[in-house]
Amino acid sequence: MAEEEHVVIMDETAIRRALTRIAHEIVEKNKGIDDCVIVGIRTRGVYVANRVAERIAEIEGKPVPVYELDITQYRDDRLEYSSTGVEMTASLRDIGGAPLNTKDKIIILFDDVLYTGRTIRAAMDALMDCGRPRSIQLAVLVDRGHRELPIRPDFIGKNVPTSKQEQIDVSLNEVDLIDQVTIINQRGQAG
Repeated sequence: MAEEEHVVIMDETAIRRALTRIAHEIVEKNKGIDDCVIVGIRTRGVYVANRVAERIAEIEGKPVPVYELDITQYRDDRLEYSSTGVEMTASLRDIGGAPLNTKDKIIILFDDVLYTGRTIRAAMDALMDCGRPRSIQLAVLVDRGHRELPIRPDFIGKNVPTSKQEQIDVSLNEVDLIDQVTIINQRGQAG
């Protein structure tokens, strides 16, 4: 039977520092936050986005809008995506439920872990269906490599080179009651 080894690679302090650094990098790259909109991919990407938005508000002295993106209909591993004649609509809403028109906005897209790039591709498809943004920038808490698509993040909390047998597990206080990132190693063979 295979054993799993769990190693904490980011604790609460490391996550907080990484997100604070990302907030500063976003402000610096965009010379402020005018026309910027933060979009978190459901579920944990939303919480990461909210935390960075709070730090940006502290830095800039004004809030940046935060939206939640549900990409379920856009995933290429769902039958509906490849079916012809199915109209897809992006669910992109702020906390109050108001929709977002992305036209001429600088979108900073957040996810917790970047792996193959397929989730991000689906998110970009969804964003484009909401209007034509000026640009889309990508921020992730953890980049673990193994891209299948040519997608590269603009802002990274931590690079974690992994093997395909390893998993990255992001736990956030809002969902999991603890802030930590663990790497899970599969050891041994099933027997």
